[in-house]
Amino acid sequence: MKTKIKITSQWLLLTALVFNGSACSDFLEESDKSNFTVDNYFTKPEHATSAVNSIYENLKTTTGGGFGGAPWMMLEFATGLANTELGQAQNSIFVRNLVNTSDNEYSRVYWVASYKGIGNANLAIAKIPAIPMDAVAKKKALGEAYFLRAYYYFNLVRIFGKVPLITEPVELASTTLYPDQVGEEVIYKQIVDDLTVAEAAGLPFLDASGRVSTGAVKSLLASVYLTMAGYPLQKGAEYYKKAADKANEVITAGQFSLFPSYNDLHDPTKKNVGENIFMVQFAATIQPSGWQTSIIPYNQGISAYSDETGAIFVNKEFVESYEKGDLRAQEKQFYYRTYTLSSDRNTTVDLGGYYIFKHFDTQAHLTTSASDLNWPLMRYAEVLLTYAEAANEVAGPTADAYEAVNKIRRRAKLPDLTALTKEQLREAVWKERWYELSFENKTWFDMARLRKAFNVTTKAFDEFVGHKFSYGPVLKERELLFPIPTAEIRNNSKLQQNKGY
Repeated sequence: MKTKIKITSQWLLLTALVFNGSACSDFLEESDKSNFTVDNYFTKPEHATSAVNSIYENLKTTTGGGFGGAPWMMLEFATGLANTELGQAQNSIFVRNLVNTSDNEYSRVYWVASYKGIGNANLAIAKIPAIPMDAVAKKKALGEAYFLRAYYYFNLVRIFGKVPLITEPVELASTTLYPDQVGEEVIYKQIVDDLTVAEAAGLPFLDASGRVSTGAVKSLLASVYLTMAGYPLQKGAEYYKKAADKANEVITAGQFSLFPSYNDLHDPTKKNVGENIFMVQFAATIQPSGWQTSIIPYNQGISAYSDETGAIFVNKEFVESYEKGDLRAQEKQFYYRTYTLSSDRNTTVDLGGYYIFKHFDTQAHLTTSASDLNWPLMRYAEVLLTYAEAANEVAGPTADAYEAVNKIRRRAKLPDLTALTKEQLREAVWKERWYELSFENKTWFDMARLRKAFNVTTKAFDEFVGHKFSYGPVLKERELLFPIPTAEIRNNSKLQQNKGY
């Protein structure tokens, strides 16, 4: 941990890409190749921009794919709803079979990427205030840094539980060089504090360039409050109301809307607009996204350009549990099981399973060699479902709560929910979260905060501990968190491993 934090605070930032302007592709254009150190660098507005842009970079680290799988898959295999054809992807298989260990590379990548992002955020927050620059621009730059630090900590605390809280740049003589873990409540307080600063930073409500926006801040706050209402903090009614209120601020602003077609979810021309509130930025000609190789079947010859690894696909029991007539479960909506051959586009083959279509880049497979898709972190659909769940917990089935969830159902060509009890609407909204937000790294987080798991056979919710996956393994208490990476404990003896690992 010593080396990682030191590199994050100094070398990594100072060798990061330097960006100018506001267009999406500008996140990926290098400039300002001068030599500098931490002491002499932060002297002009361009350096503030560079410092903030370096924080975004580690959002990319957990996406991707290939013959070894990818870290984002960890959160999907942990739900019991995913399968793999990639026998060498042991990190995936261990998580899927609930025999995970602290040596899993996926966990290590999440830990290291998050703390690198936090280290860059800490440096930006410490150094930007002294830069002579426009006060409004400075406040916005700091708002982005606070948001991104909060985002990284939100992932860490949900994945690992008690983690070190570091809010200042770390040097060799720093007392936080070997930091202690702190309780979840302390981490959540920091997250809320950071997001509160970001919310007041004067950022635009929507930013089509892909930078942090006020809409993204409010959306993340709603998710944080919803999580705090549940496990492990169990703050209950007060925080359900906070979640509902914050989600409602996004809804009533009218800046975001559901896409009319599910195809828009994986259309590169719809980046950062409409339903897409906040995304990880990629550009085909500069830094293409890398998960296409993972979401297509193993060596069936459907892609003209990509390796075909079959690294992750969907358990058929889950797809077949969707309500009859649900558009999302129909061919080439959220999933696909047929496609044409690259050798003969007039021949369609049955792929023998359900693969993930909501992240599928048609252009990359048919006409180019690189994907231009962004990775979605927050969608408007999630905000609607957060509002519906939280509002129902506060006041039962209100007209507004129904309307929020029914917007999701209408797009799926399903009838409106009506005349339900509070308990019935609660589970109905949960089910919509499972179906709508599938394979977007949301479901396992919902399982952990609710202590519930969806039973694809009964179509009801089981208690998390004791829930049996459709293919056999049974969830234990230890699976409520992931193990702290072995290398981190080896480097910092103050860290205590999570129970059961």
